[in-house]
Amino acid sequence: MKRRALISVSDKTGIVDLARELVDLGFELISTGGTYKALDEANVSVQYVSEVTGFPEVLDGRVKTLHPLIHGGILARDSIEHMEQMEQNGIRYIDLVVVNLYPFRETIAKPGVSFEEAIENIDVGGPTMVRAAAKNHGRVIVLVNPESYEEVLSVLRESGNVPAGMRRRLAAQAFAHTAEYDRLIAGYLERQLESTGSFPETLRITAQKIQELRYGENPQQKAAFYINAEAGAGTLANGKQLQGKELSYNNWIDMNAAWKLVREFESCASVIIKHTNPCGVAMGQTPLDAYESAFAADPVSAFGGIIAFNRVVDAACAEVLKDRFYEVIVAPEFSPEAREILSSKVNLRLFVVGRGEFGKVTSGWVSRSIEGGYLVQEVDRGTTSVNEWDVVTEQKPTKEDLVALDFAWRIVKHVKSNAIVVTDYRHTLGVGAGQMNRVGSVRIALDQAGDNAKGAYLASDAFFPFPDSIEEAAKAGIRAIVQPGGSLKDAAVIEAANRLNMIMVFTHRRHFQH
Repeated sequence: MKRRALISVSDKTGIVDLARELVDLGFELISTGGTYKALDEANVSVQYVSEVTGFPEVLDGRVKTLHPLIHGGILARDSIEHMEQMEQNGIRYIDLVVVNLYPFRETIAKPGVSFEEAIENIDVGGPTMVRAAAKNHGRVIVLVNPESYEEVLSVLRESGNVPAGMRRRLAAQAFAHTAEYDRLIAGYLERQLESTGSFPETLRITAQKIQELRYGENPQQKAAFYINAEAGAGTLANGKQLQGKELSYNNWIDMNAAWKLVREFESCASVIIKHTNPCGVAMGQTPLDAYESAFAADPVSAFGGIIAFNRVVDAACAEVLKDRFYEVIVAPEFSPEAREILSSKVNLRLFVVGRGEFGKVTSGWVSRSIEGGYLVQEVDRGTTSVNEWDVVTEQKPTKEDLVALDFAWRIVKHVKSNAIVVTDYRHTLGVGAGQMNRVGSVRIALDQAGDNAKGAYLASDAFFPFPDSIEEAAKAGIRAIVQPGGSLKDAAVIEAANRLNMIMVFTHRRHFQH
């Protein structure tokens, strides 16, 4: 008796060619709905599922394959008992199941999609067939991914059968397919609940391995890169490497820090990152202008760093970049001329994220693993507007002062706490990061700024617990300070700023980054 294959797919990539090959290999085909139509129109010999079940598709197509003659054929084993029951009930074996599911992910991604439309794109029969075939993979071949079609056809052509190891691997793919599908549905429904924005009772993390990395933070640690299934276009994870050595674990961490920071600015900007902290940030009229200002902030630390731009890197900028050593350059795009110029730096990694809108991960959460668990929090979205700030000193800022303070405030959010940033109107002068006390970070940033601190601006990611930092800033000539406020010593800090004839504003929002 001929072997039978049941084919019912939403993604019809390669399905006609697969079906033709299966017929040539002696399979009878059973199909449903749109798949049947596609195969029939291609003159592939195929039987409609209702002809097998003797029961029509009903309830707007919600019920078509949920029938004992289908699932009995999939779930039956090669045992005498099962064969006797099949003969008594007119059931025939189904030997191959080719199914992928309704496009739920694509449906809910559409702007303005209704809840009713989303619900109608929840597949029921498809997952049931996939799970049944995967459970019975010792006898049934299950295919959910068009990329596996040719591999299976190849072994069928060669030996007429699929070996046990491959069947088990295909079954694992099938269960992964339905698990991810259910995860998407559960997440969507949870987001429709009244407690919008709350965290789910179960954290479902699904990611696909893109590549194994050379090593982790250190050579003795293995590492790999996975992409979040919900990451959209315009996210770093969905970017593309154009040239250079394979990206390392540390490269990815630093690239992420650089890309997040450069996205803070609407104007043309450049960021240079070293060990996740910015050693130079600047705005400019052109990418080259911005880059040169960022580089000038700390040329020693810039060596071997990672650069990010929020504009297309052009030839003029590339000509300068090629003469200095960097690990990675991240940008929305590189002009053809820039790519040609930088191609001589064979180890330099060029990474494009795309020119469109900056992407996002739809959950709006960030997670971090600890030993035995995960911490999850909302993304720290943006900074407070200058219109929400409070001027707390006798000296009042000008419009120009507020522009400069806003620039500094956007940067300090991305520096490891305790974080201090000293800037002028358009580029960093000094950065103090990750110190155990705030005045230590202040001293580092001011020392780096040197004489340029006179008349400059200072941002702090959290409140000043004592006036000592204000006094240090005044000695260096800082004109104005932006900080969240909220310390028990706020009155003493404000008094020190007034006594030292400085401007101070409170943002009422902290930006710790641990």
